[in-house]
Amino acid sequence: MGAVDRVERLEAAETLNWIRARVGSDPGLSRYRLAKEVCERLNWRDACGRLQEMGCRKQLLRLARGGQLTLPQARRERPVARGEVSLPACPEVCGGLRELGAVRLERVVGGTAQSRTWNALMERHHPQGRGPLCGEQIRYLICSEQHGVIGGLAVSSAAWRLRAREEWLGWDDATRARQLSGIVCNSRFLIVPTVRVAHLASHVLGLLRRRIGQDWQTRYGHTPWLMETYVAAPQSGTAYRADNWIEIGRTTGRGRQDRSGRGGLAAKRVFVYPLCRGRLKRLRGAAALCASPTPPGWVHREFAGAKLGDRRLERRLFDIAGAFYAKPQANIPQACGSLAAAKAAYRFFDHGKTTMDTLLKPHRQATIERMRGQSVVLAVQDTSSLNYTSHHHMKDIGPIGSKPNGPQGVLLHSAIAFRPDGLPLGILDAQCWARDPATFGKKKDRHAKAIADKESHKWIQPLDVIQAAAERCPDTRIIGVSDRESDIYEYLLEAGRHQHQAVIRAKENRALAEDGGFLWNTVTNRMSAGTIELQVPRRGNQPARSAQMSVRHAEITLAPPRAKPRLPTLRLWAVYLREESPPNGVKRLEWMLLTTVPVTGLHDAIERTQWYACRWGIEVFHRILKSGCRIEDRQLDAEDRLEACLAIDMVVAWRIHHLTWLGRATPELPCTVAFEDDQWKALMVFRTKKPPPEIPPPLHLMILYIAQLGGFLARKADRQPGSQTLWRGIQSLDDITAAFKSFKLAYHLPP
Repeated sequence: MGAVDRVERLEAAETLNWIRARVGSDPGLSRYRLAKEVCERLNWRDACGRLQEMGCRKQLLRLARGGQLTLPQARRERPVARGEVSLPACPEVCGGLRELGAVRLERVVGGTAQSRTWNALMERHHPQGRGPLCGEQIRYLICSEQHGVIGGLAVSSAAWRLRAREEWLGWDDATRARQLSGIVCNSRFLIVPTVRVAHLASHVLGLLRRRIGQDWQTRYGHTPWLMETYVAAPQSGTAYRADNWIEIGRTTGRGRQDRSGRGGLAAKRVFVYPLCRGRLKRLRGAAALCASPTPPGWVHREFAGAKLGDRRLERRLFDIAGAFYAKPQANIPQACGSLAAAKAAYRFFDHGKTTMDTLLKPHRQATIERMRGQSVVLAVQDTSSLNYTSHHHMKDIGPIGSKPNGPQGVLLHSAIAFRPDGLPLGILDAQCWARDPATFGKKKDRHAKAIADKESHKWIQPLDVIQAAAERCPDTRIIGVSDRESDIYEYLLEAGRHQHQAVIRAKENRALAEDGGFLWNTVTNRMSAGTIELQVPRRGNQPARSAQMSVRHAEITLAPPRAKPRLPTLRLWAVYLREESPPNGVKRLEWMLLTTVPVTGLHDAIERTQWYACRWGIEVFHRILKSGCRIEDRQLDAEDRLEACLAIDMVVAWRIHHLTWLGRATPELPCTVAFEDDQWKALMVFRTKKPPPEIPPPLHLMILYIAQLGGFLARKADRQPGSQTLWRGIQSLDDITAAFKSFKLAYHLPP
């Protein structure tokens, strides 16, 4: 008997009248006894023949809340006092799995010493404590041959309603009600913090999914075919990815007890693992089977929750982002794959709610979550011009060069978050605008305008966004970094008012307040505090090189500009770097940096210099956007259309840049943290002409193989592959993956 049939029999008038009469005739009747009698009357039993009192009690409570029944008064018995469990000291273990010996799962039975140990472990170490676990449930202790209990697991009934899961399966409400019993939830997973063993988490998950089906069948009489779990958004779910779980979206921020639909909880990532792929394929609805291929999991992470007012628009956003990423150098019709999909994309860009800020907002939230785990984050700003001179039909563009009738296009100002090692964390802010030809070239009027009326206000506008990010990341130090164009007195003042720490490269030889001197003379006359070696990236025909720089620093107080005497003085620190012996024919490298962060010695000066050196990353980002995503080739006839398309292309460009650096920063991670199963399996089959291995290759190897598809030669003297070969390789990988999926479907190959 299905859940729907049970509910229908319970809600029948005959049954309701019997329940009302039974409650009225026996004042001492308990809710537990009533549920048991109802189950016996309706023959509500599970697959093992046991009465389903708990499920019946939930339905009775629902009917009582709806005013259809009056239940007996709830009895609150005093909890039975139990002795505290003294947990043994958690073992300190580092290294590999060999350090633990054999790892096994021990099933926990209620009311035993094992049960009390499991409860105590969860209360002490798990953020959600021991429960309560809902519905059907099985608990396990994770035990090591060498060290005893090292963690715990729990599997319980799946959430009744989960939008990301239902959309992925293509289910309606009726299908969910019939089939939900086949889905279980990994509701607790804990490895004690003192056990830091590589690959342990994915190994334990493998043990769980290999036995949960039999254990569930033994206890509840039916076998689950899909397992789900939820991971807090600041975490990436590395262990689940390493075990080939699939990320399908995010929760909406509602818990099990949220009957009013208010939400307010933190959204979590939703992962699933098919325990029986054949049954999954049969049970996925027609909508899911007929839909376009599921976009990569990262697309959901970066765009889920966009406030577009229509779920169809959100699904279209996922499809467009996935298509642009799969074919970054293709035009819109080629990337979308069909005329109908291309027309849908153009309608999407035309929609009034698909603005740049709306589309980037969920990505900005995901960026802030990535920032939370960092001690220092660099918020790098820069401006780039997008040239649309050859697009004669395009409206609302303006001059981007030095002449009003010269090159035409729009300007893009970006603020990107980077780790100090160069890993791009995401886009914090983006502004796009076209200059007005009527006001172009009136430089002489600049002193009469307020900073808010000037184009240079672009440097100040992101400070509000950066300040909001800083408030959400209280343990993260955010440093603004920008080039010579940002050497604006008002920008430095606003940075101080926002309590925003910043490093910029000076352009003006500004007057100093204390002695009437000037910036350059004062700082360059200081004695050298030491030297630093900088890695200079390749520029044009000049190869990458190392530069030995002398370092000088000083605390200074700037006087306001002569045209703005009412502005206050400004206390800063200057760091001057000079290449003493440049190679022949190479221009000497020379930087004058201004910072609001105190510099008290050589170590501080070197750190500020290293922060500024990371500014190169935003130039790489803009190059990927132009050359990799080819945003300047998009055939769009208006600037508002362009901004919507640009927002998606910017996130795709960030993803390519992020992936390039991820392979360098964390090379030994399994490639499943960044690639879908079909992608890495297709590439391995393409390269080896053999079935894919059981264990996914490491991330750095996957990135190397993709770069080789894009033309990377991988010679001994070559450095790590760059973003250019990677974006070319991604396009080839998409074709290989599509062929791999087609062959699997045609020849009924296993997943």
